[in-house]
Amino acid sequence: MRKFLAATLLATSALGLGISGQLQQAEAQADDRYGGTIRSIIVEGNRRIEGRTVQSYLLLEPGDAFDPDRIDLSLKTLFATNLFADVSIDRRNDDLVVRVVENPIINRVIFEGNRAMKDDKLREEIQAAPRGVFTAARVQTDVQRILEMYRRSGRFAAKVEPQYKPLEQNRVDLIFEITEGPVTGVRSINFIGNKAYSDSRLRSEIVTRQSRFWRFFSSNDNYDSGRLEFDREQLREFYQNNGYYDFRVTSAVAELTPDQKDFYITFTVDEGRQYDFGVIKVETALEKLDSNILQAVVPIQEGELFRGDQIESTIDALTYAAGVAGYAFVDVRPQIRVNEQTGRIDITFALDEGPRVYIDRINIVGNTQTLDRVIRRELRISEGDAFNRILLDRSRNRIRSLGFFKNVEVTELPAEDPDRTIVEVKVEEQSTGELSFAAGFSSVDAYLFDLSASQRNLRGRGQSVVARTSLSSRQQIVDLRFTEPRFLDRNLSAGLELFATRQDFEEFTGFTSETIGGGLRVAFPLTDRMQLGLSYRLQTDDVNISNFNYIIDANGNLVSAIIYDDPNNTPDNPFDDVPRQPTAADVGAGQFLVDRCDPAYLLRDTICRSERNDISSVIGYNFFWDQTNDPITPSRGFDVRFSQDFAGLGGDVKYIRSEAGATFYRGIWRDVIASAKFSAGYVLPLDEDQGVRINNRFFRGGSTFRGFDVAGLGPREIVRIFDPNTGEVVSTQRLNSLGGNAYYQGTFEVSVPNFLPEEYGIKSALFVDVGSLGLLEDVDKGQSVFIPDAGSLGFPGFGAVRIPKDAASLRASAGLSVFWDSPFGPIRFDFSQILRREEYDRTETFRFSTSTRF
Repeated sequence: MRKFLAATLLATSALGLGISGQLQQAEAQADDRYGGTIRSIIVEGNRRIEGRTVQSYLLLEPGDAFDPDRIDLSLKTLFATNLFADVSIDRRNDDLVVRVVENPIINRVIFEGNRAMKDDKLREEIQAAPRGVFTAARVQTDVQRILEMYRRSGRFAAKVEPQYKPLEQNRVDLIFEITEGPVTGVRSINFIGNKAYSDSRLRSEIVTRQSRFWRFFSSNDNYDSGRLEFDREQLREFYQNNGYYDFRVTSAVAELTPDQKDFYITFTVDEGRQYDFGVIKVETALEKLDSNILQAVVPIQEGELFRGDQIESTIDALTYAAGVAGYAFVDVRPQIRVNEQTGRIDITFALDEGPRVYIDRINIVGNTQTLDRVIRRELRISEGDAFNRILLDRSRNRIRSLGFFKNVEVTELPAEDPDRTIVEVKVEEQSTGELSFAAGFSSVDAYLFDLSASQRNLRGRGQSVVARTSLSSRQQIVDLRFTEPRFLDRNLSAGLELFATRQDFEEFTGFTSETIGGGLRVAFPLTDRMQLGLSYRLQTDDVNISNFNYIIDANGNLVSAIIYDDPNNTPDNPFDDVPRQPTAADVGAGQFLVDRCDPAYLLRDTICRSERNDISSVIGYNFFWDQTNDPITPSRGFDVRFSQDFAGLGGDVKYIRSEAGATFYRGIWRDVIASAKFSAGYVLPLDEDQGVRINNRFFRGGSTFRGFDVAGLGPREIVRIFDPNTGEVVSTQRLNSLGGNAYYQGTFEVSVPNFLPEEYGIKSALFVDVGSLGLLEDVDKGQSVFIPDAGSLGFPGFGAVRIPKDAASLRASAGLSVFWDSPFGPIRFDFSQILRREEYDRTETFRFSTSTRF
């Protein structure tokens, strides 16, 4: 860099001497130089720039007098273009001669030594670019820009040495030689003047973190001066939200360690005293607003600990209440009176009609892929409308809910007229196309293979296309979907889907099913927060019941369901016998080998009635009402869902399936959010003699009811084996789950901090699940079956009875769920404790599962 500066200084000195010499010569020959009229202007030394271009910058033309002031201004103008390294203006007889030395053109911009920052990111920040003009001043500016980028990333020891390599045709390669140096961390963060809260407590409230070895995914332990200012504001908000109205940060100092590797950061604070809320009043000059009614919407109570954010919440609540009453323009001014003697802060909220402001225009900025109209159709405001903060916030949430953007900012800019404003919607695009591949293992599906391709914003039009193939040990899925959010340019979404699935849950429910079909769906808004959808689905369902060989007699009664072999030939020791299913070789005289669903078997399972291939024609609707404050991470409000499917418009099955759900959200503190979700469902058979086919019933457990295994709760057939002499039950065996026609469930969840860096993507929550499943039709439950000899069940000489259990009693579980957004896909761990169950339910204490988002 010293060579570069020396060359620049030499050129500048030569230029200065040249200009000085010209001025001295001009003073000595003033009369000869400046007398007369300019006959012509001659440009010399130009190679790339045309002479007419050089003349266009001059303040003189042929026919003008040789004016020294205008010649001097012309000289300065030519230098200001940054096109020339040297310029001189002389007189030759009656001609004005302009001699120029052109600045070189940049051929390439090369970065050497950079590893932490990519070339593209550096090029976005600097001004130098290929085919641009090379100037020393611009290069020095770019050096400072690069250094500033490295400082923001925590590398304060970074050095940048600019070099240039001359080429033919007055071109140069500009080379930035970068020595990045180590990342400058934060060795310690200290506080002076804090009495109410410890240093460790205050460190948890700021963004900057002390450098520790486990924070290798985090960048917040690098020193950043801009982040330091943000930390000052975070401390102020924390103290004010805990009653310290007078709190201030008197200084925030960052000192570099002698080895230049880390910083010591010291905050000096003045806490002041703690205050409570005093008298809270609302005064209004608006006719349609009653102060008493407005007082009721104020969330602040007298005597509570003072919280600064409660003032903003009150302003928002009063503004919203005034908007509901028809006042789009309202000015809410909090008048704060601090009483140091009593430790109380009295606040009077004065409402008055604010100045009327209208929207001049709406600018959409940053949408490099998404079309303007896709964003504008989510806005609840238009050009010419009255400015309304509530509608503006609602528009921002609607744009965020599209899922197309990382960030959405809505700002107001001044217009030419004082009663007009410009609304700027600034968005930051994020990738909406996804090609994902996942493979793994979970306790739910054993092995898992998932391949999906999706585009949620096809051609920037907001259209969604999904193609997914999922393969696991228990289910295989092929799913194709297309959604047009504005069908026929109306506020109407329409979609098409084709699907094929196979489910194998023999271990839990005793059947497998194969489904192939397709469907159509449309949805339209009833209001800004209500939506109604209609759907139609045509599918074929093939249900197969698990095969088990039974030996029956001529009357259809069970003779044997299990054969016990004695490989060790020890008839006196039945405990070493090996069970197996009966075969044809085991059939005796007058006996028959049948499947358990064979019509010849007198006591065949009721589930066998579902073993058939049916066509289902299902028409349905769904209703959604969203009153949450945020479409992505709600912390207040609620949402309600209700849906019904009607099967029987053609096809082989007839039922009405209804489901309803509601979720309530409440933010407790920072990222601690509580939610309560209530759901219920009911399937009503339209043909009581047919009941409800098993694949159309509800099953709960696994991920839907934590603490219980897949299909682990609800109606089930059990076998009780008893001693015929005493009647004592010696064993109870659980058979397959039967599912249920109705369920209800409540899930209460509270997200809890785990004190891990946010970059790890690990979140945790405490939960309680309560609910039940049951209400099977009698035809689907079957009758109790008495088995006089339980030898086929491993208890020779004992009696047995097969009983359908359908107790819709309350079940409950509690525990901890951990969610990890891992590099391999989302993973969930559930640790559960059963609080209430039935004896025949299947439970579990731990489960982990994977999922794919698309």
